[in-house]
Amino acid sequence: MSAIDALPPLSRVIADHGLSARKSLGQNFLLDLNLTAKIARQAGDLTGCDVLEIGPGPGGLTRGLLAEGARRVLAVEKDSRCIPALEEIAAAYPGRLTVIEGDALEIDPLAHLTPPVRVAANLPYNVGTELLVRWLTPPDWPPFWQSLTLMFQREVAERIVAQPGSKAYGRLAILAQWRCEARIVMALPPGAFTPPPKVASAVVHLTALPEPRFPADAAVLSRVVAAAFNQRRKMLRAALRGLAPDIEEVLRAAGIAPTERAEQVSLEGFCALARTLAAR
Repeated sequence: MSAIDALPPLSRVIADHGLSARKSLGQNFLLDLNLTAKIARQAGDLTGCDVLEIGPGPGGLTRGLLAEGARRVLAVEKDSRCIPALEEIAAAYPGRLTVIEGDALEIDPLAHLTPPVRVAANLPYNVGTELLVRWLTPPDWPPFWQSLTLMFQREVAERIVAQPGSKAYGRLAILAQWRCEARIVMALPPGAFTPPPKVASAVVHLTALPEPRFPADAAVLSRVVAAAFNQRRKMLRAALRGLAPDIEEVLRAAGIAPTERAEQVSLEGFCALARTLAAR
């Protein structure tokens, strides 16, 4: 049932427009509008904010964001079948919803957004991680967004918030936690979606920090972290051999034992290593 606006329930919207979810587009629709409104609330106070939404599908989260007071929502949708349903929402919320049909990996949304900006999305599974990495690694910081409220497979969500020493700890944790506060704010079972995916999902909320937690050159840090975790079972003196001929000396200068493995090194340690390498 729809309890958040006067529009029809999503089950009817999907039936009226023939919107069966497509696996090729990574689609899994959330039909419970009370649940989508709850996700929208995890994005914080939306009044006075533009919200970027990727992959709105039939518009469940879109309606939640608008009902929760978003100044304006910019929805980027690749599936042309969903556009008429989204246009119906735009008509019900005059002047507050802009829909762009296209691939989120190819569209620059900045021309359509006015700060402050928040990002909220039930990301398509097949592009979610790539979009997150792009948002975390802009040329300049702070980024165009204040916060990201994103749904991922539970496994990906756990990688974003993972701590050193855990199997989930890796490049995604470093990129996210270097410049953001990151936490899991909701868990969703497969049965919440149509069709139910094979895995559980979770919503992660990331708030952009004004400055990175520790000084480091972004490009150097990214290169170090990629090399370290690409061979995470190896000791760092072997995994990072390609970065410097005297890598053991570099590691010691950064306060890291050459025999440690990537998952044992803290975010602060990786930043120290990036600074040491950059200084040489």
